[in-house]
Amino acid sequence: MTRIVTETERLRLREWGEGDSDRFYDVMNTPAVMQWLGGVQEREKWDAAVERVLGFQRDHGHTFWLVERKEGGELLGFCGLKRVNAQGTAMTGEFEIGWRLRESAWGQGIAKEAAIATLDLAFDRFSAPHVVALTVKGNRGSWGLMKRLGMTRRPDLDFEDPRFGPELNPTIVYRIDAPEWPAARRRAIA
Repeated sequence: MTRIVTETERLRLREWGEGDSDRFYDVMNTPAVMQWLGGVQEREKWDAAVERVLGFQRDHGHTFWLVERKEGGELLGFCGLKRVNAQGTAMTGEFEIGWRLRESAWGQGIAKEAAIATLDLAFDRFSAPHVVALTVKGNRGSWGLMKRLGMTRRPDLDFEDPRFGPELNPTIVYRIDAPEWPAARRRAIA
């Protein structure tokens, strides 16, 4: 049995368990979902990414948790909190929120609902002084959600990620500080 981290009205965020990597890979490794993440991944690269995700849970007590629909248990994607591990940035080790949803879950407010729950955990349970979110300029859906969550665009923190080519660089950064979250949260759920 995997541990449930938190629940929202419609969603359950939980730790990864046996078989989850295969299920996630099968529904998430599509051209549309992976468009802004370096493209469809070979299985070996995916397995290495899952090991990093599990390592964050082990080492820090948080990670990009699986997101399931409470009713029926459908795997929708992930959302959670990890530490920045990208190369080429002074932000290594900072709290980072991230999300990735399967195509059938887009446009339903699921990412926002899961992200609000994650930011609640970041500031309440994990005492984060601030949280960053990373994306690329072309990923309007992602940075649009960052803005709706009350995060501020921080061009001074942008960086070049050597894992990606020019089409996915620079990495752009949004940030929210703990004292800003209560008011931002009220606006986000309004």
